[in-house]
Amino acid sequence: MKKLLLAGLTLTAAGMLAACGGGKADQSSAAADSKADTKAATDGETAISLWTYPVGKWGDAATVDGIVKKFNEKHPEIKVTVEYLDYQNGDDQINTAIEGKQAPDIVLEGPERLVANWGAKGLMVDLKDMFEKDAASDIYDRVKSACVSPEGAYYEYPAFMVAHCMAINKTMFEKANALQYLDLDSHTWSTEDFLKAVQAVYDSGQQNVGAIYCASQGGDQGTRALVNNLYSGTFTDKDHTKYTADSPENIKALQAIVDQAGLNFDPSIAGGDEITLFRNGTLAMSFCWNASQQTNTDNGAAGLTNAGDEIIPMLFPSDDKVTELCGGIWGYGVFNNGDEKKIEAAKTFIDFVCNDESEVKESVKASGFFPVRPSVTGVYDGTDNAETMKLFEDKFMPSMGDYYQVTKGWTTARTEWWNMLQRIGTGGDVATEVATFTKNANAAAAQ
Repeated sequence: MKKLLLAGLTLTAAGMLAACGGGKADQSSAAADSKADTKAATDGETAISLWTYPVGKWGDAATVDGIVKKFNEKHPEIKVTVEYLDYQNGDDQINTAIEGKQAPDIVLEGPERLVANWGAKGLMVDLKDMFEKDAASDIYDRVKSACVSPEGAYYEYPAFMVAHCMAINKTMFEKANALQYLDLDSHTWSTEDFLKAVQAVYDSGQQNVGAIYCASQGGDQGTRALVNNLYSGTFTDKDHTKYTADSPENIKALQAIVDQAGLNFDPSIAGGDEITLFRNGTLAMSFCWNASQQTNTDNGAAGLTNAGDEIIPMLFPSDDKVTELCGGIWGYGVFNNGDEKKIEAAKTFIDFVCNDESEVKESVKASGFFPVRPSVTGVYDGTDNAETMKLFEDKFMPSMGDYYQVTKGWTTARTEWWNMLQRIGTGGDVATEVATFTKNANAAAAQ
């Protein structure tokens, strides 16, 4: 079945969030950085640069300036300049800087870039010594494993994490008498009940229940999680050596999506656009959701659509109600620019924002996500979002699954995924298109 959303329904989002979260701040100029470096050298300071992707308010200059100011109260000898990246051009900016021998000292991002990309190319500093300190002793094992290369080098020091989920418009589901198919206590539903709910909402007059967005890789963790969970399929093998999207379980899941009225493939939107369509009532559900989205007040009150409808976060449906959510892990990597003094200064900054008792909670809070260490507690106590964050911590974070984004060939695999969805959405045979995806992704992994 060929099902495409009408182009007229598509709205452009103001900006893509980090794996569905965040915005873009004004970028500092290279000239300003150069001037700051010159002054630092004159003053006897060590000048380092931090380039940050828009992970919550780590993409907000005012917030980051405050963090740097507090760092300088303890370490006035280190000058930190900041560059703010987005997910549309950020990779190109860093790759250009690398080619020009001007890579930043520190980058805030995830293992798929810091470990599986730049780290695998031998461009990053091994931070193993930081993991040997007491402060790192209780970092979750599943987080540590995502930060280390197959050769045993730690190319990322983790700071915060989140489990991505989906969400529904409660008002639309109530109107369609579809809430009966949800377990609102556990925020779970079976695959069968999910499909029944979509059909009920569609029959109520809401033709666009959910969008299989596939304009780019933006928010692709949502479409992967939907497909993998419906019939307990996997995206890669456990050892992260190959892609397994062509399994019978995944083929069955994709065919079920194609056949289900109300689930429409839309090659004109990515994850951020889907969120906009969900918030404005064009869609009844979002597959690109997390705690940061639930507490986002950019478009109105937290937890509500633009029309004031309540948003209910949900685990992805599963045939056995055991959902594995795609996780996001963010932390800091250090480019090896050949200057040991800068490398040590970079480590000092990372240790401050991740481990200093006076700062670690504020750093996590700025992300809008959760700490990577169980010893860091009460981050959101006393805030307006305390109840919501407790819900996500209790009901969603325990379902965080394997962090397979470190599989070799990841950059190619992400592109092949949304290209595959586009072909299926325009009538391509599911088994054929999935086989093409797996062939191309594994060819990249082999390289």
